Amino acid sequence: MTQQHIAKALERVQAVLQRRPETGLHEDGPATARWAGGTRVVARHANGTEVPSDMPSELGGTGDLVTPGWLFRAGLASCAATSIVLAAAAEDVELTHLEVKATSRSDTRGLLGMCDAGGQAVNAGPGDVQLAVRVQAGGVSPERLRDLVQVAVGRSPIPNALQVATPLALRIDIG
Repeated sequence: MTQQHIAKALERVQAVLQRRPETGLHEDGPATARWAGGTRVVARHANGTEVPSDMPSELGGTGDLVTPGWLFRAGLASCAATSIVLAAAAEDVELTHLEVKATSRSDTRGLLGMCDAGGQAVNAGPGDVQLAVRVQAGGVSPERLRDLVQVAVGRSPIPNALQVATPLALRIDIG
């Protein structure tokens, strides 16, 4: 797919959303995760794509697959990169290189329901989440590229969900 093709697609979608904003509201495709024994879980998309995960051997897994935490970071980095590509296409910026690396720090005590020395529950979620973006585009100033990346990541769905702390509704069905 070329930059022009992406830009034209974005223009068509924006034109439709200008006329009918309600068409922008949609249910996102669900990810269904099924336990596959041990600490192995297989996430499945409605189109049939499957992504297996497992825990490291220190936590009872095999350690031969990616962890759910890595899938989270992969989704974060992929979503940010995609948003940057879309923003670049919309602004007629021809990217020559783009790499987004998502990192975080986690405390395993949170996963295990443990408390810190002061008796407070340790957060199970990742902390110190960072995105490192390496981007290049011929004939584009560093300031313009920096602005493009900041705007794109600011409206990227997964990074935005982290920044806004989207509430989680938990529904439990027994049986």
